[in-house]
Amino acid sequence: MGQNLIEKIAQRYAVGLESGKIIKSGDYLSIRPAHVMTHDNSGAVIPKFLGIGAKKIADPRQVVFTLDHDIQNTSETNLAKYSKIEAFAKKNGIDFYPAGRGIGHQIMCEEGYVWPGTMVVASDSHSNMYGGLGCLGTPIVRTDAASIWATGRTWWKIPPVAKVELKGELKPGVTGKDVIITLCGFFNKDEVLNHTLEFVGNGVSQLSIDQRLTIANMTTEWGALAGIFPIDEVTFDWLKKRINFIHGRGFAGVPSDVDGANAHPRINQERLEKLRADCPTSDPDAFYAKELTLDLSEVRPHVAGPDHVKSMTSILEMRQRNVKIHKAYLLSCVNSRVEDLSQAAAVVRGKKVAKGVEFYVAAASNETQAESVRRGDWKYLVDAGAIILPPGCGPCIGLGAGVLGENEVGISATNRNFKGRMGARSAKAYLASPAVVAASAISGRIDYPEDKLLPDVKTHATIRVNEKSGGVTSQVEISQGFQEKLTGELIFCHQDNINTDGIYPGKYTYIDEFTREQQADVVMENYDPNFRSIVKKEDILVGGFNFGTGSSREQAATALKYRGVGLILAGSFSETYKRNALNNGFLTIEAPDLVRDLKAKLGTNKLTVRAGIEALIHFKESFIEADGKRYVIDPVGSVAQELVIVGGLENWVKKNVE
Repeated sequence: MGQNLIEKIAQRYAVGLESGKIIKSGDYLSIRPAHVMTHDNSGAVIPKFLGIGAKKIADPRQVVFTLDHDIQNTSETNLAKYSKIEAFAKKNGIDFYPAGRGIGHQIMCEEGYVWPGTMVVASDSHSNMYGGLGCLGTPIVRTDAASIWATGRTWWKIPPVAKVELKGELKPGVTGKDVIITLCGFFNKDEVLNHTLEFVGNGVSQLSIDQRLTIANMTTEWGALAGIFPIDEVTFDWLKKRINFIHGRGFAGVPSDVDGANAHPRINQERLEKLRADCPTSDPDAFYAKELTLDLSEVRPHVAGPDHVKSMTSILEMRQRNVKIHKAYLLSCVNSRVEDLSQAAAVVRGKKVAKGVEFYVAAASNETQAESVRRGDWKYLVDAGAIILPPGCGPCIGLGAGVLGENEVGISATNRNFKGRMGARSAKAYLASPAVVAASAISGRIDYPEDKLLPDVKTHATIRVNEKSGGVTSQVEISQGFQEKLTGELIFCHQDNINTDGIYPGKYTYIDEFTREQQADVVMENYDPNFRSIVKKEDILVGGFNFGTGSSREQAATALKYRGVGLILAGSFSETYKRNALNNGFLTIEAPDLVRDLKAKLGTNKLTVRAGIEALIHFKESFIEADGKRYVIDPVGSVAQELVIVGGLENWVKKNVE
C-alpha cells in the first residue's frame, strides 16, 4: 500500500529511521521540520530554552520570530518584552519580524518559509493554514519549540489521515470561508477530530490560494491537526507571482535579479524548478481512515455561532432573525488578505457604517495593506467609516481595541467565537465571510447584499469510514520511577468541547510572569467559576469529548497540573492539548465509555460535580476500575512514561542536549 501526501512529506522530515522504513499513520517519529515559528510567545519559550541549558540555537535558519499578537499594547512591560525577544533573535542570528509587519502565519507564507512539499511547525494552533500552499503545517507547543531550538528536532505521531473531496465549483458570491463553515457545521460530531486532512477533487482547482489558506486555517476549528491541499498549477502560479513581486522590490526592498546576489533566499526560480522536478503527490493506493465529500456548487453563505464554530445558519435565515450587532470585524489570519479586503470593499463602496456599529479592519500584513491601498479597496473601507487597526492580531484573541463588551453582539471574519474569547463572556460572537461582515456593518444587523443572495439548497455531503480502532492491548512494562497504579476521586465536568479559553482565559496567556499559583487560581474560570472551590488535590478530572480544543496555549494543561489534579480522563482530547500535557509530564487518557456512564449517572445540570466515585487506574494492565466497572484504556507506553518520570520534554531535552 502506498503513502498519502501527509505521509510522503513526513517521511522527508523524519530523522533516525531505520533503513527502508516506510512510515504510516500511527507511527511515532523524530522530526526535523524545515522551520519553526513563534510569535509573542517567544518571550515564554526563551526562558524554557535557557532553562534547558542549551548554549546555542541548533540551526538559526530553522527558527523564525514574528511579533503579532499583543502589538497594540504599548506599555513599558510589553515593549520591554518585545525588545528582549528582538535582542535574543539578533544575538542568535534568528530571522525576526517586528510588530506591524503582520500576522506570523501570513509572514511565513509571504516570505517563503512555508514552501510546498515541506513540513513547517509553529507554536500556534493555526499553523494548519500552511496547508493551503501544499505545506504540512501543524501546531506544536512552547516546550516543543524550545526543544527544536536546542536540538533541531521534536517528536510527532502521524495522526489518521482523512481525504476530503471537493467537487464542482462555487457559485458567485460564495467564498472559501463559506466552505469551511459548511464543513464544520455539517460534519460537526468530531468526525475529523485529531485527523490530518488531504483535500482532493476537481473542485480544488477552482479555489484560489487565498481561499485555500482560509479553509486550511480553520481546519483547526474543525478539529484537525493539519489540512493540506495538493501542489498544483494554482500553487505554481501563485509562486511565480511571488517571485515576480520579489523581483520587483528585491529582497530587503531593493530591486534585483531573481537569481542575482540579492535574490530572496527562499522564494526564487531555482527553488521553484526543483519543486517542479520533485513534487510530492499521493500514491493511487494510499490509505485514508475516512473519506468525505462536499459539492461546492451547493455551498451557500452561512454564519457560524454564537459561542460555537460547529453550528451554522444560512444567511437567509439570519436575515429573517434580524440579529442586531454592535461590532463587526474584518481581521485575523483567516480572512484579512487581499481578496478578503476586496470583497468587503465592494460591499461598502459608497455606503456608511450603521450608527451604533463599530467596524474594525486590520490587514494580515503591511504588504497586504499596501496592496489593498494600491488597488483602491482600502479607501472604500476607510471612507465607509472602518476603524483601522495595525496589521496583526488583536480583538480575535480579546486583546487591544474593539473587544466585545457586556451583552454585545459581534459579527467577525475571524476563526473563533468561543464564549469570552473576544471579550465579555456575556457577549455573542458570530463568524462569517468578509462580505457578510461588511454588509452587516452597513445594515447594523447580520446581513448580506441583496443582489448576491442565492436560494438555499440541500447540502449533499457524505462520509465513509474505512477503519475502526479496536483490539485488545497487551500488558505494559512499567519503567523504573513510574507508578504502576494511581487512585483518586473523580471530579466530573460533563461538557463536550471544553476549550482552552474556558480552561485558561486568553487574557492571562501573555503575562509571562504569572506564577504557578496564579495559574492554578484562575483555572477553568471561563468554564465554571465555581470549579476552583470544588476541586481538591489528587482528584482525577473527567471531561467530556474533545477536551482542550481551541488555542494551543500550554497553560491550559499546566494550570490543572499546578492545581494538583492527578491526571485527566476524557472521552477524547484535542491532540494539541494532549501534547501540551505530556510535554509537561501530565497524563491525559481517553476513556469514552466511562464518560458516557458518568453522563448517564450524574446528568448535565451542573458544570462541575464531585462524583463521589474513587477510581483506580492500572497502568500495567491498561484499565480503570470505577463504580464497580472496568474500562480498558490505551497503554501508556515507555515514551510517555519517561516524559512523566523526568517531568516533561524540557527535562528530557536537558538530558540529551549537546
